[in-house]
Amino acid sequence: MAQDAIELVEVGPRDGLQNEPDIIATEGKLALIERMIDYGARRLEVASFVHPQRVPQMADAEAVIAGLPDRPDTTYIGLTLNKRGVMRAMATRERGPQDGKGRGIDQVGCVLVASDTFGQKNQGQTIAEGIAENRAMLRFAKAEGMRAQITISAAFGCPFEGEVKPATVLAIAEEMAAEGPEEIALADTIGVGTPAQVSELFGALGELLGGRIPMRCHFHNTRGTGVANAWAAWQAGVRVFDASLGGLGGCPFAPKATGNIATEDLIYLMERSGIGTGIDLDAAIATNRWFADRLGRELPSLVARAA
Repeated sequence: MAQDAIELVEVGPRDGLQNEPDIIATEGKLALIERMIDYGARRLEVASFVHPQRVPQMADAEAVIAGLPDRPDTTYIGLTLNKRGVMRAMATRERGPQDGKGRGIDQVGCVLVASDTFGQKNQGQTIAEGIAENRAMLRFAKAEGMRAQITISAAFGCPFEGEVKPATVLAIAEEMAAEGPEEIALADTIGVGTPAQVSELFGALGELLGGRIPMRCHFHNTRGTGVANAWAAWQAGVRVFDASLGGLGGCPFAPKATGNIATEDLIYLMERSGIGTGIDLDAAIATNRWFADRLGRELPSLVARAA
């Protein structure tokens, strides 16, 4: 990837949809994913391997994955919270592609929460338990030939405990870096971070990693700072960005948390700043409108609304 370009991770099919009150049919999710690929998304978080009673929208994870286009230029990510989730992701590859569909998950996304209270509510783990579980997950995935990366969520604040100290986040990152994940992401799960905090924390993470492991960022726009935070992350050396079509999203276990930064808003910011993205903004806006019609409401993206 060129120095003056970013890589987009389109998280709309998973993080964008997981908090939607109405269940989106498998066929609708696949149609959305195919349109995302058409507008240039080449790395997509398509499902999470969680208990269907906890996140009903993701109950059809395996069915969605079985219908994914088998494209060699595209990476499909599945979110996993424990070793069982990694095993489910691996199982999607056992059947192999059929009729050009369903080659399975390419990469698992592990998650560790930087807060004991939120971690227990989100996935039943304290920080210490999350470190142990994710260390085991990364080792298991690597041993089985499955690509794996990790996200440290609630890295800028917790809905229950408030401030999360940068030292806590960096200590977790150091533990995880020792396992050699493909990437380490920091997520502002409840959208409390500011550009100054982003610059400080990603700057410190970059020094800790020393270029050995790429950084990724994941911002929510709960307080309107998401896109500004993305620019601060770029300036701090981040080149991989999560975003969700239309700004959809939210965590079922984080009260009042709203959507991710919108793919359209991020792409507008970067392209107008001379930074390549590989995304067709007009096609993304068209996909926004197509999906908004199906949801029966306008999506939050400001760029799409202004177009």
